[in-house]
Amino acid sequence: MKLVRFGSPGQEKPGILDSQGKVRDLSSVVGDIAGDVLSDDGLNKLRNVDLTTLPEVAEDMRFGPCVGQVGKFICIGLNYSDHAAETGAEVPPEPVIFNKWTSAICGPNDDVEIPRNSKKTDWEVELGVIIGKGGRYIDEADAMAHVTGFCVVNDVSEREFQLERSGTWDKGKGCDTFGPLGPWLVTRDEVADPHQLSMWLEVDGHRYQDGNTRTMVYQVPFLISYLSRFMSLQPGDVISTGTPPGVGMGQKPPVYLRNGQQMRLGIEGLGEQQQRVVQA
Repeated sequence: MKLVRFGSPGQEKPGILDSQGKVRDLSSVVGDIAGDVLSDDGLNKLRNVDLTTLPEVAEDMRFGPCVGQVGKFICIGLNYSDHAAETGAEVPPEPVIFNKWTSAICGPNDDVEIPRNSKKTDWEVELGVIIGKGGRYIDEADAMAHVTGFCVVNDVSEREFQLERSGTWDKGKGCDTFGPLGPWLVTRDEVADPHQLSMWLEVDGHRYQDGNTRTMVYQVPFLISYLSRFMSLQPGDVISTGTPPGVGMGQKPPVYLRNGQQMRLGIEGLGEQQQRVVQA
């Protein structure tokens, strides 16, 4: 299934794509794409719905973030060997963990703001993993049973705030609008192998990133098991798993986003995002 949330910011309704690719309104069935709806039982309930009985949603509606009520937005740094090389960093001996604040979350096609005093706002296409079943100390062999699905994430980053202003990476990662999610939450049964997905990102039609999840250093089951050693994972948590090469910081010379530019990005089978860059 491809689950969506649609409507104005803060008032999104749940939806689902039918066999014709049209969005159907699920609000008569569930309150949101969140919480217990993300469990296997919750998904099975949706699979049994006759979508032809649900109202169609207007084609010009806004897509919201594809999952609601996100508790944690956890990110993994330097998790692609070829991206680590372009930044001059070593592949870390354990996953690098940082956070994006949930206030960074926005719709997949919403404007992305360059923060005030920013000089180095950058892009990163990433595979997002959405937790459907909570847990602690999860065995790697059982980890995929905790995944409800996958989505596209743009891990927008301000490199000066992240790397040159002391402290952790978080201050350059969690600015408002720095976490577009969607357009869809694609349930895990539709993704045969999350480690064999092509992914790409363009700015004003120029393709900067053209990679594949196969170059991920720490794969999804290991990441879930690893993270669960340090925190409980809960339904609706989002894990953004790292980016392939081609970020602005890695260009020679570096290239950063400017007011008025257009980003377009996607992952095989998970849909596309498109954001206009605006000055905050």
